[in-house]
Amino acid sequence: MVEKERYNKRIASFMELRDLQKRKLDFDMERGWDKSRASNVFVHLIEELGEIGKHVSYEEGYKKSNSGHTPNLSVEELKREFAQVLMLFLQLSNHYSIDLEKSFKEELEIMEKRFNIRQ
Repeated sequence: MVEKERYNKRIASFMELRDLQKRKLDFDMERGWDKSRASNVFVHLIEELGEIGKHVSYEEGYKKSNSGHTPNLSVEELKREFAQVLMLFLQLSNHYSIDLEKSFKEELEIMEKRFNIRQ
């Protein structure tokens, strides 16, 4: 129980997911991006996930950098790709009015029961 409390305190020091979602919605509304079609946002999300996948493929040696072109495999670029994925995911969840923080907590409770490690 002590470990879980320490974990919860550490997580609480970060920006709440709800705050991230609201900030992204405000950002999108200022630019008119909140009117983007969900299908376009989804395709863009998959494209950015593909960039992360490309990084993993090269890092693990599945693809070789001498195969015609070498992507930017820097950690800084990978950070940007993860941030882009998160932003698009937030935009898509905002489109459907999904409270991700609430949904995450509910799903985590389900998973904790389903995959109980204290059997």
